[in-house]
Amino acid sequence: NLLTAGNLACGFFSLTWIFKYDPLVTGFEPIQVAIRLILAAFACDFFDGRVARIARRESQFGREFDSLADIVSFGVAPAFLVYRIVLHQFERTGWLVAAVYLVCGGIRLARFNVLTHVGAGKGKEEFIGFPIPLAAALVVSVTTFMIALAEHDWQLGRDVAIAISTDG
Repeated sequence: NLLTAGNLACGFFSLTWIFKYDPLVTGFEPIQVAIRLILAAFACDFFDGRVARIARRESQFGREFDSLADIVSFGVAPAFLVYRIVLHQFERTGWLVAAVYLVCGGIRLARFNVLTHVGAGKGKEEFIGFPIPLAAALVVSVTTFMIALAEHDWQLGRDVAIAISTDG
């Protein structure tokens, strides 16, 4: 549970750094700190279940606590991150896109918890859907790439990224 608490704290602190972001004043430093905190949440999330299984301390409480931490660190923080970097330009549509990401992540976590609870005792692990930590990794990766483009003003990189996204 300490690692899960670390995951949750990293998600919260990531949000505080995202709030500090002002492109005219701060540059990308707050966003980079926020991304590092989301990565630290990944590390906590990676180890929490493994440590619980090794110590034979798995519990329904731990599973639920993990999902609550995951929705903050890998749902709320990445949704707000992408909103602050890109989607704010699109007013209502930007909020909607960020909210859809968050809601889908919450549904995925709830479904996983229900299926895990229903399957308990049957010795059967079911894994359905796209895990929210992987969705957050995608958001963080694309954001990091966009920051690199903006910081280095790589016109060629922008042209390639635009060509790939429109050629699709």
